[in-house]
Amino acid sequence: MTGKERVALAMNLKTADRVPVFCQLSLGHYMIHTPYEPHMIWFSPQALAESLVMLAEEYHFDGILVNLPGRQRDWEDHIVKKEEKNDELIIYWDNNSYSICPPNDNVHNFSETRVPAFKNVNPSDLFYIEPHDITGIDHPYTYGFGRNHGPHNRNFFPEYLLDTIKDVVKIAGDRFHISSEIFSPFTQLMELFGYTDALIALMEDPDKCEKMLESLSLGAAELAVLHADLNIDAVLVSSAFAGGGFISRDFYRRFVLPYEKHIVDRLHRETKLPIYVHTCGNIGDRIDLMFEAGYDGIDTMDPPPLGNTAIEEVKEKFGKCLFLKGNLDPVNVLLKGSKEDVFKKAEWLINHAGQHGGYILSTACSVAPQASPENIKQLYLASEANPYQ
Repeated sequence: MTGKERVALAMNLKTADRVPVFCQLSLGHYMIHTPYEPHMIWFSPQALAESLVMLAEEYHFDGILVNLPGRQRDWEDHIVKKEEKNDELIIYWDNNSYSICPPNDNVHNFSETRVPAFKNVNPSDLFYIEPHDITGIDHPYTYGFGRNHGPHNRNFFPEYLLDTIKDVVKIAGDRFHISSEIFSPFTQLMELFGYTDALIALMEDPDKCEKMLESLSLGAAELAVLHADLNIDAVLVSSAFAGGGFISRDFYRRFVLPYEKHIVDRLHRETKLPIYVHTCGNIGDRIDLMFEAGYDGIDTMDPPPLGNTAIEEVKEKFGKCLFLKGNLDPVNVLLKGSKEDVFKKAEWLINHAGQHGGYILSTACSVAPQASPENIKQLYLASEANPYQ
């Protein structure tokens, strides 16, 4: 049975030969554990695609999450100079911006473009904000080095944005499940204005925020459908900061639920792909709202002390209507624990969440850059040692 088949069964709440294993690795982990120069993981779709498949093979994962968009294909032509400083690469660009490229973390962009003032942004001007764009976020929004976006339909997105997904699909073939990633409207709003100013805006002008979120949901839904045309197997909505440590349940219902529901409804209406959500931290009080949004599955489910999700309780309440992915502590178990600790916890999760299907063994959030490859391999070993009867 292939990984693609195994994950498909789990996402359809069925059993395979064993529980599938499918973690999201941090980009820093690829920077450390693949042969590419670290900054190329961020800037080169081909390097990232090859790295995604390489480590999926190394760790016996059944699935791959494509979590960076493609890049403007002539990006290297815009480099003015490079320099090394404090073990970091600094790239200076011809638009008077620069990027700091750590050896084991996301690239950070700095430019003269200032974060827009909330009062100066017209909701109808918004469609989609890409937090991982090669030159960062500006407003009015442009992709890459000054390319004006197209109209508010699928032509808004430059063709190269899909390059990473296309490369992964080509390299992976039918061996692995492939999920693409889009950002939730709520995350886009936070990234556009900065988290402090955006949270203040939710309280001071909630009606305008709702109009902005409505516009951003249209773009996110359009991008999800665009991804679905590329022979992927599922779409992940990254809504990391919509957990209980960040906003209340009431704010979730008002500022997250209706706009993510729009994305889910459109994808379900136009495709047969499953769609699931990634939300970090405390989500125990809003899993029912995620179900109300129409999601097919839930990712992360941070256990204490990172979050408050008891997966056996979620399995009992929602296991017949939602597939579950995650719940293994990526810090205290996978990063800091021994091989025996990881194997034991993985086995516990298989026995408590994997019975009767619908569970994907994974860390609750990203695998840390410094996590031991031997620890990561324990997930597959535990799955192999505990097949479905």
